[in-house]
Amino acid sequence: MKRSTLSIVCSTALLAAFAAPAAAKPDNAAQDNDTADASAQAVKANPFTATEVARFNEPWAMTFLPNGRLLVTEKRGVLKVLTIGGTAQTITGVPAVAYGGQGGFGDVVLHPQYATNGLVYISYAEKGSTTGTAGATVARAKLTLTSSGGSLSNLQVLWRQPKVSGSNHYGHRIAFGPDRKLWITSSERQKFDPAQDLNSPLGKVIRLNDDGTVPTDNPFYSRGGVAATVWSYGHRNLLGIAFDAQSKLWIHEMGPKGGDELNLIERGSNYGWPLVSQGDHYDGTPIPRHSTRPDLNAPEAWWTPVIAPAGFVIYSGTRFPAWNGSGLIGGLASQALVRVRFNGNTAAEAERYPMGKRIREVEQGPNGDVWLLEDGANARLLRLTPI
Repeated sequence: MKRSTLSIVCSTALLAAFAAPAAAKPDNAAQDNDTADASAQAVKANPFTATEVARFNEPWAMTFLPNGRLLVTEKRGVLKVLTIGGTAQTITGVPAVAYGGQGGFGDVVLHPQYATNGLVYISYAEKGSTTGTAGATVARAKLTLTSSGGSLSNLQVLWRQPKVSGSNHYGHRIAFGPDRKLWITSSERQKFDPAQDLNSPLGKVIRLNDDGTVPTDNPFYSRGGVAATVWSYGHRNLLGIAFDAQSKLWIHEMGPKGGDELNLIERGSNYGWPLVSQGDHYDGTPIPRHSTRPDLNAPEAWWTPVIAPAGFVIYSGTRFPAWNGSGLIGGLASQALVRVRFNGNTAAEAERYPMGKRIREVEQGPNGDVWLLEDGANARLLRLTPI
């Protein structure tokens, strides 16, 4: 059901100053707008100390294990486990990945019953049989830890994008919801129109059972095929997914030249890409704004200039009490940690903390500390503790 009111918040109303808008570039650029020049002046001094814990080569995602150790993916196809003592060890059995552009090894999450079944879920770009094609893939495997690292075994592919040309806009963020269903972000691979086609998985939020089968209560289940797997559509490049304490699903996605979005995801809803956007094409061609199509779901918050969002957690710890219930988003172009305040079904940027480096991933630690992964080669893993 469409919301009766929509709160669209531009970050320029909340921050004192911005850099110039991103320069135009072709929409097939290697890193989309995550390399755009967008920075902001922080509202307050950082309320934390950032301590380096380890370094990784092009890390993309992380998740904590029940014993306090940390799994970290690296884009070239490496899975590592960081011991409590701070030593990074390799997990073998990772499938081959299609590395390049925005492609490679992606997300890693634990099954809700990991403590008893040892299952982890991973996403990665997978090469197609035709040269130059690839698609996002989600699989699950049994994780066995050893004193020197560990291994994945019994790998089972649960879901695949079609193999298409290009190496950008995979999405492939994964999460388990309070309903214990498997949620997957499937970006539109810079193909535009498939985002509006329910017979294509591109530009969609996908919802599956933990074994990859399709829940019968999905909004388009009766249509069968790909449509049966779809929860929402009309998305661009979705790189952050999190459920709040009220079980509402929030997802952020990169806009084109301007117009990064934070969306509250509703059952069966159309979010408008590429029909509408708060940004424009890289060649300067305008895109109609969300206000021109009230029948399409508009973002709760949006950013121009872009922050290039990557990684997302809704904080629920006690170490940073002022952050409780807030969304924490990593900023690539903005080189910042961005805090978003929620108010029911609305959202707005509250603060921006400069980090001096592109931030790829955000996670909450077992004791409530916040952990960040920088982007790129020799990237730092940072632990944020309150001052």
